Amino acid sequence: MNLVIVESPAKAKTINKYLGSSFEVLASFGHVRDLPAKNGSVDPEANFQMIWEVDPKAASRLNDIAKALKEADKLILATDPDREGEAISWHVLEVMKQKRALKDQKVERVVFNAITKQAVSEAMKNPRQIDGALVDAYMARRALDYLVGFTLSPVLWRKLPGARSAGRVQSVALRLVCDREQEIERFVAQEYWSLVATLATPRGDTFEARLTGADGKKIQRLDIGSGAEAEDFKQALQAAQFAVASVEAKPARRNPQAPFTTSTLQQEASRKLGFAPAHTMRIAQRLYEGIDIGGETTGLITYMRTDGVQIDPSAIAQARKVIGEDYGNAYVPDAPRQYQAKAKNAQEAHEAIRPTDLSRRPASLRSRLDQDQYRLYELIWIRTIASQMESAELERTTVDIEAKVGARNLELRATGQVVKFDGFLAVYQEGRDDDGDDDESRRLPAMSEGEALQRRELAVTQHFTEPPPRFSEASLVKRMEELGIGRPSTYASILQVLKDRGYVRLEKKRLHGEDKGRVVIAFLENFFARYVEYDFTAALEEDLDRISNNEISWQQVLRDFWTDFTGAVEEIKDLRVSQVLDVLDQMLGPHIYTPREDGGDPRQCPSCGEGRLNLKAGKFGAFVGCSNYPECRYTRPLAADSGAEGGDRVLGKDPDTDLDVALKSGRFGPYIQLGEAKDYQDSEKPKRAGIPKSISPADIDLDLALKLLSLPREVGLHPETGQPIKAGIGRFGPYVQHEKTYASLEAGDEVFTIGLNRAVTLIAEKIAKGPSKRKFGSDPGKPLGDHPTLGAVALKSGRYGAYVTAGGVNATIPNDKTPDTITLEEAIALINERAAKGGAKGGAKKKAAAKSKAADGADGAEKPAKKAPAKKAAAKKAPAKKAAAKTATTSKARTAKTAAAAKPAKKAAVKKTASKASG
Repeated sequence: MNLVIVESPAKAKTINKYLGSSFEVLASFGHVRDLPAKNGSVDPEANFQMIWEVDPKAASRLNDIAKALKEADKLILATDPDREGEAISWHVLEVMKQKRALKDQKVERVVFNAITKQAVSEAMKNPRQIDGALVDAYMARRALDYLVGFTLSPVLWRKLPGARSAGRVQSVALRLVCDREQEIERFVAQEYWSLVATLATPRGDTFEARLTGADGKKIQRLDIGSGAEAEDFKQALQAAQFAVASVEAKPARRNPQAPFTTSTLQQEASRKLGFAPAHTMRIAQRLYEGIDIGGETTGLITYMRTDGVQIDPSAIAQARKVIGEDYGNAYVPDAPRQYQAKAKNAQEAHEAIRPTDLSRRPASLRSRLDQDQYRLYELIWIRTIASQMESAELERTTVDIEAKVGARNLELRATGQVVKFDGFLAVYQEGRDDDGDDDESRRLPAMSEGEALQRRELAVTQHFTEPPPRFSEASLVKRMEELGIGRPSTYASILQVLKDRGYVRLEKKRLHGEDKGRVVIAFLENFFARYVEYDFTAALEEDLDRISNNEISWQQVLRDFWTDFTGAVEEIKDLRVSQVLDVLDQMLGPHIYTPREDGGDPRQCPSCGEGRLNLKAGKFGAFVGCSNYPECRYTRPLAADSGAEGGDRVLGKDPDTDLDVALKSGRFGPYIQLGEAKDYQDSEKPKRAGIPKSISPADIDLDLALKLLSLPREVGLHPETGQPIKAGIGRFGPYVQHEKTYASLEAGDEVFTIGLNRAVTLIAEKIAKGPSKRKFGSDPGKPLGDHPTLGAVALKSGRYGAYVTAGGVNATIPNDKTPDTITLEEAIALINERAAKGGAKGGAKKKAAAKSKAADGADGAEKPAKKAPAKKAAAKKAPAKKAAAKTATTSKARTAKTAAAAKPAKKAAVKKTASKASG
């Protein structure tokens, strides 16, 4: 028997059918090991040795693999054909070696670019060994991201209270967004005027021509800068005689674009379908894993993480056949089109994204796919077909016109374009990020040189230049690709992290830099400038690619980076918070202190009139406060108008009940409400609906609000049980439910459109993973590290949401933090704060209090004399119980953490001191 390992259970089921009874296919469910989220997981002093930890959720699956391997003759690692897939195979193999499950079995690595019977069978015939260079590149990237996160984030917390975290690539992407915000704020609009004449030929055909010259001088777009100048030209044109000076028609050809790469697919799906990059990749994953066709699950597209633009010769031949059948032989070029792009990393130099079988027209699959799957498959299909079609043949016409009045000679120009043969344009035209008019559809009437023209109308229009547009998700991905920042598999996750951490918000399909993101970037640009430079990040990506190609040692890349990085951290260790805030206050001044309408000092306190506004930092981030604190307690958010969107607003009427649908703000965040209490009888309460984190309150309109109020909705009946499957949004996000099984969705907006097939698959996958461990008390949680005094710290999911716990002290994770990204330092701060408020129960509470006092005494903090004996006793007792945990913590870290635990002891005094320091 041969044991085959893939990532997903859906893929395992399909491949098992392809390979037959002599193979057993098991799923790893993605990554099985990772670096523990605590200091020391990567050791720069030991040549960057890494400590890998098995994910608790993966332990049982690895045991199943080990058990099956003992009965197998061969282990075949068939994870995805990219760097991450190579890493998963390596991790599985390493764990099997540790478990001593491998005896004399042969180990092979196979990759297939599509999940079809032919692709899988062909891959099995061409096995190889695990690519060590790809694994090295994975380890280098993972170690870099870990070291930056665990070194830079604590610096942020200490020097910039309220800041969340910073990452190696995400910070550079955030800088792009924030730099664009600065451009917009610095932008000064410039007035300009345009003059467009509507002219008619002797045959009565009309067209438009724009003023482009006067008295031998060219007039550019911004040259007419005042109404007086425009009026002068208007009077001249009204009295002028018009004639055709020249007509020039040039043939042109437009070639089709290459098939999709990961980046171009994300961009086009964003422009044409309105999909977020993360949503695009999730839909593409499902199309890659396949659907049931004729009783057999078949992958519909090739692997979706690639920067290659070439496609297999057999697919080209099939595309040419389909083009001839559907559009005619005139649309089939004489020779197949070949596309080439320089791959930036070897593991992603695969085929472009294309349908596995181009004879499967989108219409034939409409009934088998949900709406989003169908739309994305159609987009991929037509792009692939168009890439092999004949070029479009155009005729571009330019007509220059003379307008003479007395001694003056004015010049106008009309341009147009005629499509002589549409070629690939019959199928596909690439989307645009702007609404510009490039005259592609404008056709000019027939004219000849010297022909007289009549003026019918004259439009004189005032314009103002506009600031550069904010990035859309598509244009940001495009810009990152142009700069060489990130890689195909990282774009979607980078954007998602920026949104999840509240650094940016998506509003009307544009990315807006939030204040907390701008403060973080301002800090990094001032104190870690090199590490958010575009060229530096791109160069580091190239080094990682060189590791993939086995050109350089991964440890050498890390050493070069780490030496300079730690030096930069060391340089700012003695900076006080107030010094940091002064620098940021100066840099962000134009954003924070906008000019006043009365021309007064924008930094003057509007409350007391005497103090000066400056940047301060608090527990929940940066804010603006008065320098006369505590006498004057005026505060506001960074942007003076950032609170304008707050408050309740009525979105419209519910067509069924005629009740108001309102967006309201509550203690736990914004929500939707139908009607008011007076509209309901007895004790019945108004119907409410929460807003998913992926949706900005500013984007909520009546239609979306009604959809949210309609949840949970019935998706359909389960084909096996006949019981309904429902979709809704709960405490842990969007979900589907069948009987007592709940399965989470992967994007908030899917809850409105998810189809029955996908819902059944999610339910099946959830059942395959086994029962949930969310029940209170049964979840061992995710280990984060050790508390200085309370022992092991774990992240858990409880009855009321995610929380961290240590030594019997449970601390809820605030709404502004993402549970999956919580760090040990953040967890310790939350636990200390909760312990001081009495967060533990019974004996645990007493122990926590005693240990907290011990920490206070050990740190030498000033306390009232009557408390000293109790602290001294506790101080003697604490080390005996947790000596091991303490020895694992450095003296410097222990001092910082125990100081945090000691804060509440003299709450009023400390609070006052901290406020003065911030000022």
